[in-house]
Amino acid sequence: MSDIRIRKSGRIGHVTLNRPKALNALNIGMVHALSAALDEWATDDDIACVLIDAEGARAFCAGGDLQYMYETGSRGDFEPGRRFFRDEYALNARIADFPKPYVALMQGYTMGGGVGLGCHGSHRIVGESTRMSMPECTIGLVPDVGGSLLLAHAPGRLGEYLGLSGARMDASDALAAGFADHFIPEARWSELREALIETGDPSVIATLAQDPPDGRLMQDRDWIDAHFAGATLSDIWAALDADDKGRALRDSMARLCPISMACTVELIHRVRPFGHIRAALEMEYRFTHRAAEKGDLLEGIRAQIIDKDRTPRWSHPGPDAVPPEEVSAMLGTLGPDALRL
Repeated sequence: MSDIRIRKSGRIGHVTLNRPKALNALNIGMVHALSAALDEWATDDDIACVLIDAEGARAFCAGGDLQYMYETGSRGDFEPGRRFFRDEYALNARIADFPKPYVALMQGYTMGGGVGLGCHGSHRIVGESTRMSMPECTIGLVPDVGGSLLLAHAPGRLGEYLGLSGARMDASDALAAGFADHFIPEARWSELREALIETGDPSVIATLAQDPPDGRLMQDRDWIDAHFAGATLSDIWAALDADDKGRALRDSMARLCPISMACTVELIHRVRPFGHIRAALEMEYRFTHRAAEKGDLLEGIRAQIIDKDRTPRWSHPGPDAVPPEEVSAMLGTLGPDALRL
């Protein structure tokens, strides 16, 4: 059974992620297949728009194939992981620049690589089950796949909060943070698919969209803005020590990768002036290119995915122990190894 189903259906190019037991995690074969399809459909007059959805109720896409990166990186071969990032980022840029409507139906877990597949298109749809997040600091990465740009452009300091904590957004939160455009009850998604197949016209989305149930993110906006406005991770860490709510969040964040968190703050700040995903992807790749060889990525994957002991041995003892020069080194220019899209 194919990991991804790609076909023409009426007026649309229809893509269905098909690894429901793996929460539709994205592998390199899926990246290449979708990239090839978009290249073809961009100039196919029979295709009016693209629809991407996924099998299974639990997830649209819960991220990338981390086991592959661990297996190759643990042997000292870092190029396969870097190639995955380069090809995935090229796909993210292709989605953002796609010349036709690109409609994403994002149910359940939509995390990391799933955000890259669904949140850069023209019509981003969420439902009751949507649980969206950028949890890269859990495994020794930074928010990537263009997610740094979404975080940087979120209102106030929501981006720093979401990128550092990995907090999950429901449909209302995703809309408020700028990760989604429309809430449509999932019971009506089949109706939407049928209308798109028949007409290829995404204007039907507006007729089906509704106000989502209330979320919690904007209720905490003032508190988040006050506690996540620091110039560095150390500033934010100190601000969180000012009240019980902040100290509780610090306790939960203390298990995350310190170098990833420190670089996430700097990355979001650097990306904030950018207006296009390509510049953000280039900046993200500076970290991800180095993450397995010089960062904590392999240890993070080991603890979360391989051994599942949830006790990573990070290279720094805590979030306030990352020297600024290490942040600069992880985000420094790559010279001939720089990402070229």
